[in-house]
Amino acid sequence: MASEQGSGQGQVQIRFSTKQEQYAVPDIPFAVPSGITPAELNTLLNQLLSENRTDISTPVDFDFIVCKEFLIQPLNELLEERNISSEEVVDVEYVEQHPTPEPMDCLMHDDWVSAVQVRNGWILTGCYDNTLHLWTKSGTHHLTIPGHSGPVKAVAWVSLTPTVGSFVSVSHDQTAMLWKWNIEENSVDCIHVCRGHERSLECVSVNHNSTLMATGGWDTLLKIWTTSMRETVAVPAQSTGDSDESDAKRAKLELKSHIKTPIMTLKGHKEAISSVVWTDTQELATASWDHTLRLWDGELGGIKTEIAGNKPFFDMSYSALNGTVVTASADRHIRLYDLRSTEGSLVKSMFTSHTKWVQSVKWSTTDEHLFLSGAHDSQVLLWDSRSPKAPLYNLEGHDDKVMCCDWSNPKYMVSGGADKTVRIFKSRNAPNKNEEGMDD
Repeated sequence: MASEQGSGQGQVQIRFSTKQEQYAVPDIPFAVPSGITPAELNTLLNQLLSENRTDISTPVDFDFIVCKEFLIQPLNELLEERNISSEEVVDVEYVEQHPTPEPMDCLMHDDWVSAVQVRNGWILTGCYDNTLHLWTKSGTHHLTIPGHSGPVKAVAWVSLTPTVGSFVSVSHDQTAMLWKWNIEENSVDCIHVCRGHERSLECVSVNHNSTLMATGGWDTLLKIWTTSMRETVAVPAQSTGDSDESDAKRAKLELKSHIKTPIMTLKGHKEAISSVVWTDTQELATASWDHTLRLWDGELGGIKTEIAGNKPFFDMSYSALNGTVVTASADRHIRLYDLRSTEGSLVKSMFTSHTKWVQSVKWSTTDEHLFLSGAHDSQVLLWDSRSPKAPLYNLEGHDDKVMCCDWSNPKYMVSGGADKTVRIFKSRNAPNKNEEGMDD
């Protein structure tokens, strides 16, 4: 059966294995041509399934993992790269292919979209025209939110219930603003203006229990704040225009917004902090233009770990599922780091397909292997960490540089860019559990 397949010379013994029990086949070695390709392995595996499983009636597309890496070339080429003898039995793990993401809506904005985050069925975006926007995942625009006096660079949800939500935005105007959204009335108020940074802000992150948030920017400082809505000192809000409607909005901001000051300032970076993520309730990681990643103790203050890179870092994303971070950099490469590694290289993998600066990266929250990247080459790519040589899919649609991406809701991959759009793709194999409110 297998002897007629593959283009390589000679044969090699392989043993199939899978963690997906519904596709399990007998755990016995098979002799196959050493140059067998992934497509030919797929044909062989489906033939075995048809012979051994009566519950599978149609062919299934699989990816194959050899030496912890997706097989994308003939098997003998990978074995030669890894100096593995063809006399050994080669373990070939297989997984069902991730289905092609389904393109959905395109959300039009008036300026570059530099920030996006999804919570349940709501999409929060930030733009270079100083505004925030609230959308449904189906493309309905709910609110345009003025208030900042400079481009919005990052946004983060703090909390969301069926009746009220809260979120934070940071801007080149050197402030972070905490907002309260009355969903039933579809009105938003700025409750706090967070002051303390001395230059433009670039990033914000809220911790896992929504009690603290962290900000970083061009003053090289990492600041930690409470997300509490209780303060006492009023501060005038920025003017948002000359119309009666804008005056009313300004009056409301003046009445309800208060100054908030940081509870901790952490020093150490030498250039702009481009990204901050909470790795635990009291632990943070940062990426910087100074070519370093840092792990911080957010309770006691101080640096726990510092990792030096080769180029400025533009973004990072931490996965609670696997404990690693992926980073976006100026050299077009995406790198996977284990910040707590004490053995071997700290760079565990490198992913190269983008042709210009990589601006944004985001791990899946439900699959420890999948992440998104967006770059100045107008591409949004879906990656599997076991496939460093090629992405799984190119989520096409942007026609200018991609500035942000998000996968906080496992159902929807979203990205924003300099083409003034947010693109939404639906993940076809997103889990169905814990999805209350996702489609609101």
